[in-house]
Amino acid sequence: MFSTSRQLRQLQTRLARGFSSTGPAHSHIGLAPIRYTKEVKIEHLPEAYSKTDSRFFDKTTLRVTGPMGERTMAIEPFVTLDFVEPKDKSLAEAEYQVSVSIADSNQKKQRQMWGTTRALINNCVIGVTEGFSATLRFVGVGYRAGLEGGKLVLRLGYSDPVVMDIPEGLTVSAPIPTRVLIKGIDLQQVKLFAAKIREWKKPEPYNQKGIFINDETIRKKDGKKK
Repeated sequence: MFSTSRQLRQLQTRLARGFSSTGPAHSHIGLAPIRYTKEVKIEHLPEAYSKTDSRFFDKTTLRVTGPMGERTMAIEPFVTLDFVEPKDKSLAEAEYQVSVSIADSNQKKQRQMWGTTRALINNCVIGVTEGFSATLRFVGVGYRAGLEGGKLVLRLGYSDPVVMDIPEGLTVSAPIPTRVLIKGIDLQQVKLFAAKIREWKKPEPYNQKGIFINDETIRKKDGKKK
């Protein structure tokens, strides 16, 4: 009897959820317009993002140009970009805006890509105006890094040093032997290269040694007691 009553309550709950009249949630990130100055130029081109990769045949191209370089990204076919120009373009601080919208907010994929597209465009704008950076700290006896012949060389206590090629588009420097500074206009590329460097000596919790990214910390663990 108890089991039957419980099953009935579960069925009622599922039916109530299925007939909910609540409208689909809108993306708070996607609704926020992206603001930029006249030093940035954003172009939404009708051409396909890639002519060789079939995944991008139906996606258009967004080009963002600024003082530090140029970025491009793919725009989904259901995404619409609305550009708003200032009334007086002659002002030095004239503010431009671009808003992101989607064709059908009832579609889960479109809702997911709404905020994501807005965030990616904003990262492009920040990248071509300010750029992104990551600082790696080398903690450990003898751990150090340097640049030799245009390559990043890591000395981490192995029998041989680790030699890494610097990806195109990134600027890498070692102001002191225990610090590596990575700069670039592509946030994903900066983070990816920093993560690859960290992989060679991940921070460990017992002696708290390793390669740390930015303000990364790790909780110290006590060793096994006999």
